[in-house]
Formats: sequence, structure tokens, C-alpha cells
Amino acid sequence: MDSKPEHKILVWDAPVRVFHWLMVLNFAGAYLTAEHDNWRQLHVAFGYTMAGLVIFRLFWGLIGTRYARFSAFIRRPARVLAYFRSLLSGQPDHEVGHNPAGGLAIVAMLVMTILVTATGYGTYKEIGGKLLEELHEGLANTMLLLVAIHIAGVLLSSWMHGENLVRAMFNGHKEGNPEDGIRSAWYSVAAVLLLAVLGFWWMLWKLPI
Repeated sequence: MDSKPEHKILVWDAPVRVFHWLMVLNFAGAYLTAEHDNWRQLHVAFGYTMAGLVIFRLFWGLIGTRYARFSAFIRRPARVLAYFRSLLSGQPDHEVGHNPAGGLAIVAMLVMTILVTATGYGTYKEIGGKLLEELHEGLANTMLLLVAIHIAGVLLSSWMHGENLVRAMFNGHKEGNPEDGIRSAWYSVAAVLLLAVLGFWWMLWKLPI
């Protein structure tokens, strides 16, 4: 176990947190409605929403706050392997933002979301026939496996680092040195993101797909 500073600092801005939980809700909704023909429109709406959220995350990963940027958590393979070795040693390297394994999981899930939504769109528009539909289902199941691995990793990291990573994704705070925290939570951007999703859903309610 590594020692941690005692200061509470802001690490995750509000847009990252809102994006994260909206993705959780929409993926769960899409997965649970996938096998019900009566809920097909709802399933498609969840998929469209996920695609929009990924577009936002790619944008925010370039211009967002310090730990939201891809440059903060996309690491070279050697660095990722070194982190896994530190886990096996029982003394994992501590990161203020995403650790190398977490960063790898995020990139994998973003890529998988793009593939799932793209094949889902093709299936909905009847492009590619049964083969594309089966590919879409297989990718969705693969993403579910990635989500399960991600959850297991979060729980393991929380235990090994002695910090509650789930709570941090709600309130944005972790323990660290004051100079390592971000200055603003950017609630305005989070509000715009949330309103955009709610507005999209309102539009679908009024004008079904």
C-alpha cells in the first residue's frame, strides 16, 4: 500500500462525471432493451445517445481539464506493463488521475462504443443483414465484459490504494497534493451536456425515430 496525501483535491470535473454516469445509464438501458421488439425504439435512442456522448468525450479529451485530457492517461505499453507489475508486487504506483490500466480501459470502451453504435445503426437501417446484426450483438457482449473488467479494476484499485474511486466519480474529489488539483469543475459545460441529452430525448418523445 502506498501512502497518500491527506488533502482533498478536485480531480474529476463535472463534465467527466456527468458523461460517465450517462454512459452507464444508457449502456444499461440499451443492453436491457436489446431483445425486446416492443422496446426497439427505446434501444435505438439509447444507442444514439451513447454515440453523441462519445463525440463529446472525444472533444473534451482534447480541450478539457487536466485529468480529462487523453494526454493525461493514454500511456505507452511499457508504462502500462510497469503498472501491472506494481500491482502484482502489492505496491501499485499511485496516480492522481486515471492509472495506466484505467486509461487503457477507457480507451477500449470508447472504441468499443463507436463500434457497437456504428454496427447498431447499420442493423437498424437494415444494412449488412444478419451478419451485421450478429456482429453488433457480439460487440455489445464484448463491451459488457469490458465493463465488468473495469468495475473489478475499480474495486481492486480502491482497495489497494485505500481510496474510494466510485465516490470520487460522484463528487470529483480524491486525496492528493493541493497543487495537483484542478481549479474549476466546469459545471456550465456539464449542464449543457445534460440539457443536450434531455433535449434529445424530448425531441424523440415528440418525434419518434
